[in-house]
Amino acid sequence: MSFDLPRNTILPVDAIDVRLVAEQHPFERENQAAIAENWRRETEEKPALYDGTVVLLSSLSYRDNRLSGRCHAVKYSTFMLWRKNREASGAEHVYGHAVLVAGDNALVAIRMGAHTVNAGRIYFAAGSFEPIDFRDGLIDVDFNMIREVGEETGIDLSTAERGRRWHALSTPSGTVIFRRYRVAEPADELARRISAFVASEDEPEIEGPVIIRNGTDLPDGLMGHMKPLIEWHFSNGGEIR
Repeated sequence: MSFDLPRNTILPVDAIDVRLVAEQHPFERENQAAIAENWRRETEEKPALYDGTVVLLSSLSYRDNRLSGRCHAVKYSTFMLWRKNREASGAEHVYGHAVLVAGDNALVAIRMGAHTVNAGRIYFAAGSFEPIDFRDGLIDVDFNMIREVGEETGIDLSTAERGRRWHALSTPSGTVIFRRYRVAEPADELARRISAFVASEDEPEIEGPVIIRNGTDLPDGLMGHMKPLIEWHFSNGGEIR
């Protein structure tokens, strides 16, 4: 198991070869009892948690603007224990972010709902990769981004203008693969649409939209990986690239 890529720097990504393999992740195989006990405690605190399937990596590398890696389907309960044992786990997390750019160049993020693991935290609408996000074993990052934004906000990004390439930011807490998606509506209109969608949902995943208008507009509750993404966007004028 190996993770060989620069940390804490934004990397240009032109190709992604991250594959889902059949074997069980060693972290899940070796920690069954601890996973079950931790899940019992987690669901006592947040009964709405669902033990679905996500993926964890056993390797990830970056060479010549290319991300390559192996990941394994694991239960969400496994992921929850891993969050508390990252350093010695032999596992890492990778997830996607559609950087939602409004027509006025503001960014539109979301604040997570009180019943979620990241309650009150702010980031771009996103979720962990799941087996549905793979095509013939190969990760489809844009499918994941469009799916998650649609599920959480009601905004359909399938016809939005996309950045020409992906970028990645790897930190000790995980690796985010991100790409700009630009829509024509101004941020206030997007926020209105998202708020209406949230109000229509029986159990919305998010609390509501958060508009970020410049590189120093850093709202309380912002996840740690978001600051460099926001600064990156505004530092080059929001150009789709």
